[in-house]
Amino acid sequence: MSQPVPSPTTNPLEKVVTKKRELSWQVASSLFVSFKYAWCGISYAFQTQRNFRIHVCVCILALGLSLFLHLKTVEIAVIGITSGLVLALELLNTAIESVVDLTVKQTYHELAKIAKDCAAGAVLVSALVAVLVAGTLLLPPLLTLISSAF
Repeated sequence: MSQPVPSPTTNPLEKVVTKKRELSWQVASSLFVSFKYAWCGISYAFQTQRNFRIHVCVCILALGLSLFLHLKTVEIAVIGITSGLVLALELLNTAIESVVDLTVKQTYHELAKIAKDCAAGAVLVSALVAVLVAGTLLLPPLLTLISSAF
């Protein structure tokens, strides 16, 4: 069976954003609601942003490997902090891209390009630093483990 072709008026965000948040400009009514909104943002990024999913997988891999290799608590914390920074910047990048897209609609604007490129660059810098940190902390014990296996 063939899939129905979505009409041009179908909003692709409707699948992800199931409820419209009327009065979302107001302060959340409780701390629980604030956390719920934050989780909605994380969930949205995970569902729609390929790079966010990749960063989550690499973060889990790095933390799992650090636990497997019995790194010191401080070293695990450093890997966790740098990985968390990458995820946080990826969320900010998604937010900036969404606001820019909302502002310029389907048109090109040089300042919109600069904003999006700089936000993506911030994620790239943090990801490279996280790889450098994780590599520095994980490679020595990993190489020791591999050499002792042979």
